[in-house]
Order: sequence, then structure tokens, then C-alpha cells
Amino acid sequence: MNDIQHRTIQSNGIEMHIAELGSGPLVLMCHGFPESWYSWRHQLRALANAGFHAVAPDMRGYGQTEAPAAIDQYTLLHLVGDMVGLVDALGGGAPAVIAGHDWGAPVAWHAALLRPDKFRGVIGLSVPFRPRSPARPTTLMPSSEAAQFYQLYFQEPGVAEAEFESDPRRSLQAMLYSASGDRPPREANGAVGMVPRGGRFVDIGPDPLPVPPWLTQDDLDFYGAEFARSGFRGGLNWYRNIDRNWELLSAFQGAKITIPALYVAGDRDMVVASLDAQQLIASLKNLVPGLTQAVMLPGCGHWTQQERAAEVSAAMTGFVKALPTRH
Repeated sequence: MNDIQHRTIQSNGIEMHIAELGSGPLVLMCHGFPESWYSWRHQLRALANAGFHAVAPDMRGYGQTEAPAAIDQYTLLHLVGDMVGLVDALGGGAPAVIAGHDWGAPVAWHAALLRPDKFRGVIGLSVPFRPRSPARPTTLMPSSEAAQFYQLYFQEPGVAEAEFESDPRRSLQAMLYSASGDRPPREANGAVGMVPRGGRFVDIGPDPLPVPPWLTQDDLDFYGAEFARSGFRGGLNWYRNIDRNWELLSAFQGAKITIPALYVAGDRDMVVASLDAQQLIASLKNLVPGLTQAVMLPGCGHWTQQERAAEVSAAMTGFVKALPTRH
């Protein structure tokens, strides 16, 4: 990792830390929760070797990037604005390709939707582009006296922070393992994504926790140190704007993404495992007419670009190299 360069860029009124490698047309990569630029470490090198300027920022609220205190500073409009600012600062006026995983995927999809003049291609990992829900999203999430959906658990400031920050490294290891394709299949009656009332989100699991083969102790040390310093509040604030995003984006209901697109996911990803993959891809094509390919990775869990680094890197570089140049 010594050849990866780091610097701070002013974008959309905040200081953003970026990791970058290579030169050529710009490719931006947006990470999700709970990660950092580091989740793209393999793709930074692959894209640079293929002749591109690969850039992976710490997203707003994460790592060494600024974390505004107010919850309402983490809407999708802020996050897309951050990426537009990076394109303006780094792209030399030419449109970029944008990729996103987990929460970074909605940022990438909406960047493509809102600013097709700034982005010439979009890559979504794990989370597909979804139509606007018929009601406020939190009102549609499962909740009972016994348990609530994890995104509802994240809504109250301070609750999830206290859980995760009590031992950041172990919390991260548990989340990375439990959502990976390496975790044994859950029991059929196990509700995915539900948190018991008065309980914890993280499945602490056995001691010692398993380390998936795509992670090393050094990787976990890096993630643990980043969140020990920054805390989890910034990342959790993204979830606290779900209903606000729904309000702000109402004018774009029914709008489609028209620029070229690639979608990559694992068939054991919790986001797609409960859905019929073919139906998901068919509906995505309706919303994203420019979709050129949908890649489903057998046995892969949620952490797509880390679990299947070589396959994801190949799919991404192939897609980007095939795009027509736009100035």
C-alpha cells in the first residue's frame, strides 16, 4: 500500500481525505458502512494499472474526512455534492466514472441520476438502484415488541455508537464476518437484519471470532484504528437521513438513470439473497436502461470488492475501458 498517495481536498464545504493511484481518466469509488477508502485497496491498484486515475475518498463522516456535527448534513444531496466537488477538483473538466458499494451505491446511483453531465458511467456494488418508496421508508420497516429492523435501531443518536465504540475492532470484525459469504447459512427461522429490543446489533459470536480469508489481522487493525479515532456517529448519521432523503428527492420519482451502468453483487449478500436474482436484474434494467451487465458472484456475501477482489476488479476495469470518452 506504500505506493497509494494520500491528500486532502476541499469539496462542498468540507475537507475530504482521498487515497489515489495512477493517472488518466478519473474513477471515483464510494465506500459504505462501516468502512473507509481502504475497502477499495485492491481496485485502486487494478484501475491504476489499467490506465486510470483511481480515487477512493473517506466519505463524509468517516476516517480522516470532516464529520459535520448536525445530522441533517448527511443527506444524499450532500453526499452527491461531495462527489461532484471531487470531480471538479480532480477531473480537469472531464466527466468521471463513479462506483459505490453498500451506502456508497445510492450515492453513485444518484450522482448518475442527478448529474449525468459530470459522470459518464456508474458502477453499483451490492445495492441496486431502487424506485422511491410509496411512503416514508422508516414506516415500512419491520418492527415489533420483540425486535426492530436494524436501520430503526440506528435512528436514536448515541445508542448504536455506544455499542460499536465499546470495542471498535471487535465490532468491525463481527460485522465484516457476519455479513460475508464465509458465515454459515443462518437458520431458516432467523430474521435477517432484526435487532432484539434491548439487545445489540452485532452478533458477537464465538471467541475468538473467525477472520475471513479475504481479511488479514493488519486489515482489521487498520479498520479498528480508524473507527477508534473517528467513532461511528458520522456513518450512522447517513441512516438518520433516510426519511429526509425521501422528502428531498420527491421531484425525481420515476426518473431513470440513462448513462452506462454496471451492477455487481454476491448471491449470498443479505441485500439480494432474499430476492430472485433474475427478477432483481430485470427490474433494474427498467430503472437503469443503460445497464450493460449485471454480475452475480456465487458464494459471495456483502463485502463484494473485498471478498472477490480479482473478479470485481476485472469487471470494473473491463466496464470502464469499454466506455466512450466524453470531454
